[in-house]
Amino acid sequence: MTPRGGQDGQVKKQPRPKAITPKGFRDYFGEEVSQRSDMLQAIAGVYHRYGFDALESSAVETVEALGKFLPDVDRPNEGVFAWQEYDEGGNGDWMALRYDLTAPLARVYAQHRNDLPTPYRRYAMGPVWRNEKPGPGRYRQFYQCDADTVGTASMAADAEICAMLSDTLETVGIPRGDYLVRVNNRKVLNGVLEAMGLEAGDAKRDDVLRTIDKFDKVGEAGVRKLLTKGRLDASGAFIDGVGLSEDQAAPVLAFLTSKGVDAAKTLANLSDAVGSSSIGAEGVGELEQIGDLLAAGGYGADRIDIDPSVVRGLGYYTGPVYEAELTFEILDEKGRKRQFGSVSGGGRYDDLVKRFTGQEVPATGVSIGVDRLLAALREKGRIKAEATGPVVVTVMDKARMADYQTMVAELRNAGIRAEVYLGNPKNFGNQLKYADKRNSPIAVIEGGEEKDRGVVQIKDLILGAQIAENATLEEWKERPSQFEVPRGDLVAKVREILAGQG
Repeated sequence: MTPRGGQDGQVKKQPRPKAITPKGFRDYFGEEVSQRSDMLQAIAGVYHRYGFDALESSAVETVEALGKFLPDVDRPNEGVFAWQEYDEGGNGDWMALRYDLTAPLARVYAQHRNDLPTPYRRYAMGPVWRNEKPGPGRYRQFYQCDADTVGTASMAADAEICAMLSDTLETVGIPRGDYLVRVNNRKVLNGVLEAMGLEAGDAKRDDVLRTIDKFDKVGEAGVRKLLTKGRLDASGAFIDGVGLSEDQAAPVLAFLTSKGVDAAKTLANLSDAVGSSSIGAEGVGELEQIGDLLAAGGYGADRIDIDPSVVRGLGYYTGPVYEAELTFEILDEKGRKRQFGSVSGGGRYDDLVKRFTGQEVPATGVSIGVDRLLAALREKGRIKAEATGPVVVTVMDKARMADYQTMVAELRNAGIRAEVYLGNPKNFGNQLKYADKRNSPIAVIEGGEEKDRGVVQIKDLILGAQIAENATLEEWKERPSQFEVPRGDLVAKVREILAGQG
């Protein structure tokens, strides 16, 4: 009888695991992690200045708490990464990685509302996970940075969120003129739907909402066709329209194109679009309040503007909705110019906590896409894709490691990032290759001869690379990239060179 696993008594070897990142995920190294950490700290500083408190909730929630992602028989983890807790009877709770930071807030507020102040102002930062099809630049794990006010219906809360979003963008390095926070209101859209004769529960309301959401892509003419008889898309396929008449579609088009030369004209156009609808008039009034409050705080239309063309999120939010868009141009993968686009969105959602408590609790908030913001700053050249590495103290004699550790300790105590080379020191060229791979600005060299004379050699690796690449022989002689200094001047000379590089 042949033993299981193979012939002739051989046991089949277990294959080695493949060293690959799971589909839709990626690894972040060195500077990427540092840059994100710095940005989160800067954003948290603005949120804290506005009086928001930090909240760190669990990365795992019950699927029930996440709401619309309740498991079904065919695909219990649709939209989220979910699993069922082990239970003897097979009735364990379904758990999931959080999909966003808003649903956990609703659960936290409902659970702890008797102990929390009202309104409750919190900010939260961290990764979220979505079990969706990945694509270029679209990952299943990414960072969000949220701030929300729960427990007030005041438009001052919405105006404050918009002002805070503006301040945040400028704080992290997006200058005024390179961004715009745009504000719209779902209630105005509801008024428009009423003016069209589409009451709550009418199936065509959802069709209209889906069509409005395509305004950014297809424009006014495209939306008109989709609301009425349909249109041909770029591939030549015909997309059926909603089936409205031209007269029925007119209020939606008036709403989407009501941007005027100033806020007053825009509000007047919106009033015309909603007609006699009371909910529409309420929405226009809320936008007017937000505009007045922002003007009182010194936020003009160059920073925050009422813009009815903001349509993303209108299906989710119940009142004001806002979006931060970066307005500078970049080149896409095909070399075409386009605007960078949205980096943040938010709005009022007055029915989220109601699922837990049965009572409507007003809330408003914003979410910033941190990775999108970092990409924008790299496009603008505000942060480098590759960071400066540590000063490397080379090892000329393994028996004198204590001397090198003394040097690196002096540098670190002076606030300078530094390390001793810990590889095999036999080949000095490999040490400089290592320093180059680390993008190190300086290498420190002390052999036995330098030790006897009480000096160290300090090699400016940045200048050395520039000289090697560009300089003539005469320039190279005039601009040495390696300096010999007394051992006691090590820290001062390193500081001097780093200051010159900076």
